Amino acid sequence: MREIIKLTCVPCEIPGRSNYFQTKNKKTKTEKLLTKKYCKFCRKHTDHKESKV
Repeated sequence: MREIIKLTCVPCEIPGRSNYFQTKNKKTKTEKLLTKKYCKFCRKHTDHKESKV
């Protein structure tokens, strides 16, 4: 079963501000997702981690 997660910028980390939404299979991937994406607020590529929807 795939669930929607949101990705937030690690350096910014302002509550409520999310940059990306993605789906993830929570049965096979139990650890938190960490990817490198572009943050429009920092204006550079930074790490984005999974947070609550």
